[in-house]
Amino acid sequence: MNRFTSASAPLCDPRRIVRLPASALCWTSVAIAAGAAPGYAQDPPDDTKPLPTVVWSFLADPSKALWIRPLSSAVIPGTGQLLGGRDRGAVYLIAETFFIARFAAEQHEGNREEARYKDLAFRVARRPYNPTIRDTAFTYFEEMAKFIESGPFDTDPGPALVPPRDESTFNGWIWKLARETFFSNPDSLPSPESIEYQRALEFYRRRAVGPNFLWSWRGAALEHDLFRVRIRTSDLAFRSATQYLGLVLVNHLVSMVDAFITERLGADRARVQLGPTVRELPGSGGAEIGLGATVRF
Repeated sequence: MNRFTSASAPLCDPRRIVRLPASALCWTSVAIAAGAAPGYAQDPPDDTKPLPTVVWSFLADPSKALWIRPLSSAVIPGTGQLLGGRDRGAVYLIAETFFIARFAAEQHEGNREEARYKDLAFRVARRPYNPTIRDTAFTYFEEMAKFIESGPFDTDPGPALVPPRDESTFNGWIWKLARETFFSNPDSLPSPESIEYQRALEFYRRRAVGPNFLWSWRGAALEHDLFRVRIRTSDLAFRSATQYLGLVLVNHLVSMVDAFITERLGADRARVQLGPTVRELPGSGGAEIGLGATVRF
C-alpha cells in the first residue's frame, strides 16, 4: 500500500508538502470539497424573489387588506381599490393627477404675476424716491393699489415727527385713523406732550409707510391700472391653487374611506347597481323614466 494513503498517515501531511509538490493538489481538492459541502454554498437559492415582487405580495395579501388598502389609498389615492381589483381606483388616480397639475399651474401663474406687479411698482411708482429695498409684505402692495400715492412720512424738516394731513394719501389716511382712535375730537389736536397725542403718534409710526417705501402713481394712471390687474390676477391664482390643494386632500380622504368601507363590508356583501328606472304613473297610463341607484347587502 502506498505510504501516502495508508491509515497511519494523514491525508495531507504538512511536513511532506515541501518534499512532494503534488500534495498541493490535495489541499486544493479539500478546499473545493469544503466549498461544495452543504452549508457553504456561495450561490443564492433559486427561490429568492425580487424586492418588488415581495412588496407586491405583501400589499396584495387578502389577510391584511382591511388596513393595508385604506392606508395605501391615503398615501396614493386609488391604489387601495386597485389592489382589491376594483377599476374605480383609476378614477382617484386621474383626479389626483388633474388636481396636482392644476395646483402647480395656478401656483406658477400666481408667482409670475406677483413678480410682474412688484417689478412694475419698483420701476414706476417707487423709482422717484430711490428705493433700496425691493420687496415687503403683501398688504403694502394692496395699499398701493388703493391709494394713488403714499404721501410723505414726515412733513416737518426738523427733528419732530409731524404726520401729513392730506387724507387722500395713505399716510394721511393713517394719521386720520390715529386721530379718530385716540383724540376726543379728531379735528382738534391736543398738546404734543399729552398722552393722547403720543399714543396717536406711536400708532401712526407703526402703520405709516416709511421713507424707503414711499410711492406715487401720479402721471402713471395706465401703469396703476395695469398694477391693479396683475395684483388681482396673482391673488386669484393663489386662491385657486389653495382650492386645488384642498381638493387633493379631499381626494386622499375619500379614497381612504372608500377603501376602508369596501374592505369592511367585503366584496361579495355589497353591490351597487346604477341604471335607468321605469315607474308607472297611476291613473294616467303613462310611465316615468329616471336614473336610480340600488345598494344590495
